[in-house]
Amino acid sequence: MALTGRTALLALAGVLVVGLLLPSAAGVGLVCAALLAGIAADLLLAAPVRTLRLDRSGDTSVRLGETAAVTLTVTNTGRRRLRARLRDAWPPSSWTPGTEPAASRHRLDIPAGERRRVTTVLHPTRRGDRHAHRVTVRSTGPLGLAARQGSHTVPWAVRVLPPFASRKHLPSRLARLRELDGRTSLLVRGQGTEFDSLREYTPGDDVRSIDWRASARRSAVAVRTWRPERDRHILIVLDTGRTSAGRVGDAPRLDAAMDAALLLAALATKAGDRVDLLAHDRRPRASVQGRAAAEVLPSFVNAMAVLEPALVETDARALTSAVLKRAPHRSLVVLLSTLDSAPVEQGLLPVLPQLTRRHEVLVASVGDPRVAEMAAARGTLEAVYGAAAAEQTRADRRQTGERLARHGVTVVDAPPAELPPALADAYLALKAAGRL
Repeated sequence: MALTGRTALLALAGVLVVGLLLPSAAGVGLVCAALLAGIAADLLLAAPVRTLRLDRSGDTSVRLGETAAVTLTVTNTGRRRLRARLRDAWPPSSWTPGTEPAASRHRLDIPAGERRRVTTVLHPTRRGDRHAHRVTVRSTGPLGLAARQGSHTVPWAVRVLPPFASRKHLPSRLARLRELDGRTSLLVRGQGTEFDSLREYTPGDDVRSIDWRASARRSAVAVRTWRPERDRHILIVLDTGRTSAGRVGDAPRLDAAMDAALLLAALATKAGDRVDLLAHDRRPRASVQGRAAAEVLPSFVNAMAVLEPALVETDARALTSAVLKRAPHRSLVVLLSTLDSAPVEQGLLPVLPQLTRRHEVLVASVGDPRVAEMAAARGTLEAVYGAAAAEQTRADRRQTGERLARHGVTVVDAPPAELPPALADAYLALKAAGRL
């Protein structure tokens, strides 16, 4: 049961009646009896809440930053008209802060035996699965003094997917890929190993590409052209350990790494390569293997949607073992991790030779643009100390990158907004150089 504001106003009016007209115990009893009678009548005449039938429909997934609409169908199976307020409860992260009261509350007016639909619009602020909590209905009587209240559990879940903001870089990288393949009017052949065609020699061509047998059969010198290899295996590894939980701007490093991984997966799929995913810290957290080209991106975003950083140190030996198990033949292993000196020196470097002996390895790391801002700051003693610390951090990351490069690893270190295109460029460079 719930009382309305109208009941409070009537009670206040009753106080005035008692004070001015009936200042006695009988007056108090009369006013209270009238008010209680009205409340009792309202409760008896209000439509029952427990017998309502509720069903859900609508969106089951949405990208972070977009909106999802979930429709609730309320059927009044009783014999009285339902006048009610409804609250559709979801986790707080399902809405932008401050908008939940307006988005989750609805008014209902349903005659007996009929049904109505109300739509709750979600605007999630975090990745992952958002589950509906419960639906609370407050059915008010015809006098508006009291209401019946009850709750229903109506299961529904909306999966909030990574936003894939870096997809805006995909057209330009696909154009470069077409140039490498020789499928544009700007014929720029890659340095791959798959023979493509013959053409006439022009000054500046590598003489090692001359096909002497073909040249002997024609009046001009012919050279072989090559195209980048296809159907190569790429394993993208997301480090979900404690270093991925560090926030850069308003999001964890893991989110920026996911964005870069999605752009690389989309580009590599278009290039004809096979792309798999592994998320790992002390144990595998997510895995996508053996998907067809059309299923790669949907599978990636679904697997990434529920990933959260684990506040544990990544087990580099277990990660390496998982990589070797999933990639038994030569592959490009893209590790999205950190360039902080301690985790690399104590974890990755001791096991790195096991990877580089068999695979081409690329390490990509999310840099903090705030470090560059601090390094450029001057003017106060605090700013100078901050600049010195920032320069030391940058020097440590450069030194770590150089140590990895000496082991034959390609290193990409860039801020969140620049990491996806930088990683895509590194992939295209490896493909053009025939290193895949």
